[in-house]
Amino acid sequence: MRTVELLPDEATEARVRRVWERLAEAGMPSLAGHRHPTNRPHLTLTTASELPWDARPGLTSALAVLPLPLRLEHTLRFDGRTAVLAWRVVRDAGLAALQRQVRDLLPDAGNPLFEPDDWVPHLTLGRTRSKTDPWPPELLPTELSEPWEGTFTGARSYDTEERTVEQLAP
Repeated sequence: MRTVELLPDEATEARVRRVWERLAEAGMPSLAGHRHPTNRPHLTLTTASELPWDARPGLTSALAVLPLPLRLEHTLRFDGRTAVLAWRVVRDAGLAALQRQVRDLLPDAGNPLFEPDDWVPHLTLGRTRSKTDPWPPELLPTELSEPWEGTFTGARSYDTEERTVEQLAP
């Protein structure tokens, strides 16, 4: 599987990494423990089984809107086989339009989570298979209760089979 992801500016990345570290220091699940060299804060726009060569000119054109503003507000929790704690990315018109355009460019982007009306933009902070509440609200880092303004400055694709990344925009 391949992803198309947006990457935040350096200050936003540093802030997210600090939250990862604070979660880990408090004994909560965090992506700070994910040591693969490709691990970094990102926003997934869509997934597909492949990134076909004939879709790449369209992706380059769509991603030319970067940089885009980014606003983080509040946390989100996703339940399922794996519980996820995430920082909500506010969906503005520009981000929504880019997500829809990128998703429409990939012919087999059939994951329902990335349908434009169902897509929930976020930056993942931690994951676990624990069934107890792994992130008590009173122990969450204070940064998560403060809005943050930043910028999406780049884009990449992650190949889940090869565990490699390909830069798509600057």
